[in-house]
Amino acid sequence: MDNSGCSSDGTESPILEEQESANSEKPKQLVKYGELVILGYNGFLPQGDRGRRRSKFVLYKRPTANGVKRSRHYVVQTPHSSQAILDANQHSISYTLSRNHAVIVEYTADEDTDMFQIGRSSEAPIDFVVMDTVPGDKTGETRVMQSTISRFACRILCDRKNPKIARIYAAGFDTSKNIFLGEKATKWQENGREIDGLTTNGVLIMHPRGTFCGGDAKCSYWLETSVGGGVFSLRESRSAQQKGQVVENESNVLEDGTLIDLCGATLLWRSAEGLAKSPSKRDLEREIDEINAGRPQCPVGLNTLVIPRRVTPNDNLQQPYVYLNCGHVQGLHDWGQEEEGARRCPICLELGPVVKVFMGLEPAFYVDSGPPTFAFNPCGHMATEKTVKYWANVAIPHGTNGFHAVCPFCASPLSGSPGYVRLIFQDNVD
Repeated sequence: MDNSGCSSDGTESPILEEQESANSEKPKQLVKYGELVILGYNGFLPQGDRGRRRSKFVLYKRPTANGVKRSRHYVVQTPHSSQAILDANQHSISYTLSRNHAVIVEYTADEDTDMFQIGRSSEAPIDFVVMDTVPGDKTGETRVMQSTISRFACRILCDRKNPKIARIYAAGFDTSKNIFLGEKATKWQENGREIDGLTTNGVLIMHPRGTFCGGDAKCSYWLETSVGGGVFSLRESRSAQQKGQVVENESNVLEDGTLIDLCGATLLWRSAEGLAKSPSKRDLEREIDEINAGRPQCPVGLNTLVIPRRVTPNDNLQQPYVYLNCGHVQGLHDWGQEEEGARRCPICLELGPVVKVFMGLEPAFYVDSGPPTFAFNPCGHMATEKTVKYWANVAIPHGTNGFHAVCPFCASPLSGSPGYVRLIFQDNVD
């Protein structure tokens, strides 16, 4: 797969050039719509962020609008040979109803919107290449044999006049500027109204209840967005033929903290406005420095512990470990080993698993600012109390019809109840 950030003809994609100029020159007029952040990556991909393949994607206002809007639709007998499909400059969606009956919906240029496309394909129309997330994978060497993420999974249209408005639609236009919904795809045209449909595995969204980065956010319920931007309740299973019910009081407009599930990867949308209220990476590093300045001690080895800023493959005497059943933080030692993977805590004698402690360094996942006094179970990623409690209550889609809470920093399914532990350091902040 091409990870270089180049289009299929070897040229740089326009959005990358725009982002690179943004990083180098930081022009004042640059308008930021928001960020898409993939759950499961602690600020960077294990093998490095390269080109359009990265752990997060920043959406900036484009120099020239590239959005499209619905213009007209008509019935054809042979969709693959129709003029709209053959015209490489014409955006269109083909809904195949039977072998000799399809509805073509043509789209025309929209000067008021910018379009960004997300999917597994590395072809030029995709702005953000997203691969399947492997829970707990810290090296990036684990491969999914058969991906369930669509090559052209979804598209987001941002309002150039009101940058706070970004709408999500299922499916993206391919290299020929077409979207095909085959005979087996779920589609409908009720009472002569505009035709619409769903992609095979669907694009699910969940808007938060309350302000995401304000400490009062609560998770909501999952919905499915259609190719035309309608919002529906979930199907019985991920790829069931029957669509859900229309949900009248919900929309496909992304809110700060909206989750987007592509069946293999889950993305978090953070608005530019919401990110301005969130902690920065430097804020999180200061929290680490403050804990380390307290010189936490291992009660067994009596050595000083240091929370690392990055995951390191090698063990060292300063690496902190947490006993997940009681929360006591200690160093690496041999005391209390009783069962496979379990140790008895020398402070409270609680028996349970032990894991390395690492800082959650992706700022977008935080719902508030403050000291990282809690850690997820079983992975040991540290975060604020409200952040840990928020994510422990979010059910992320898993498989065809399952859901489970995960650590946003590594996507590991949470263990036990409540799925996190309060950290107890032996130091001056205890």
